[in-house]
Formats: sequence, C-alpha cells, structure tokens
Amino acid sequence: MPLDFQAETLLAAQDVRIAFFDIDGVLTDGGVYFTEHGETLKRFSILDGYGLKLLRLAGITPAVITGRDSKPLRVRLEALGIQHVRYGTEDKLPAAEAMLQELGFSWLQAAAIGDDWPDLPVLARVGFAAAPANAHAEVRDAVNYVTRARGGEGAAREFCDLLVTACGQYRRLLDAARGPRQ
Repeated sequence: MPLDFQAETLLAAQDVRIAFFDIDGVLTDGGVYFTEHGETLKRFSILDGYGLKLLRLAGITPAVITGRDSKPLRVRLEALGIQHVRYGTEDKLPAAEAMLQELGFSWLQAAAIGDDWPDLPVLARVGFAAAPANAHAEVRDAVNYVTRARGGEGAAREFCDLLVTACGQYRRLLDAARGPRQ
C-alpha cells in the first residue's frame, strides 16, 4: 500500500488533472554541481522520475516550470516524456496560467509542489499544494501537504503517489506493474 495519506488530504487532491513541478529542491536536492568546464550537473532520483510516469498513466498531466535551463535538465525531462515545460521562468504564475489555458484546466484541477519563495504564487492558486520536507519554512506553512521525503530524495514520488491514490488509480497501476499473477 502507498503511504498512509489522511482522508482529508486525499479528498483535497481528488480532482487534480495537472501537476506542476519545480526542479531545484523538488526533483533535485537543490545542489548545483559544476564541472571544471563550467557545465552544470544535477542529480535526479529514479523514484521521482517513475512517479512522473505514473501520473501520466493515471490521467494526470505532469508539467514543469523552472527558473533554470540546462542541457542535462532538458535531456532528463525529455527522457521522462514531460511535454509541458517552461524553462528559465522566474515569474511562474503567468507560465502556469498559460499552461492551464492551453490544456483547458482550471486552477482547482491543478496541484503543485515547490520548495522556495518563487513557487509561492503558484502554490497559493492551485487546488492542492505540496512541499518537500526540506522546503523553506514559509513554503511549508503555505501548503496542504508536506512530504516526509526531502527534495531530490523521493519527495516528488511521494507527491505523485498521493495524487495517484487520490484519483483512485494506485491499485490498478500497482497491479499492472506486478504483471499477471500465477
């Protein structure tokens, strides 16, 4: 079974059809590594990546709005099949609004997970907001749910599991992953 999410948390997330993700501090640990040539390196959790794939299988659109842009980031999101991305976006609210209009979703059908002040405008508007355990205190205080896991260490997967559970698809997807029983 998934984490033991409280009933009121699942009810608050049951109508979500799109989930916005920040990158640094959510899908990564927030650290930035530089090679001797000045190239940026980031560490992504495979668990988090699989959670994004599960969202799509559950009928929830994963979307990314990030203040940064880099080749490794683009490669990772492409590998995960994330089609709705805004790179180098410091003002995230207009980017989220544009995606919602483009896809025909309302703010009440949206969820978001973020870790720092630039994420607050989107977190304040969505129907369901979350933050990793190590998010800034102001962000943790502003959301519906704080993950047990830290950013880059399973927080995004926990958020995805919550959304997949809330929409009633967790058991179906788990059974499909297990394959036919003998």
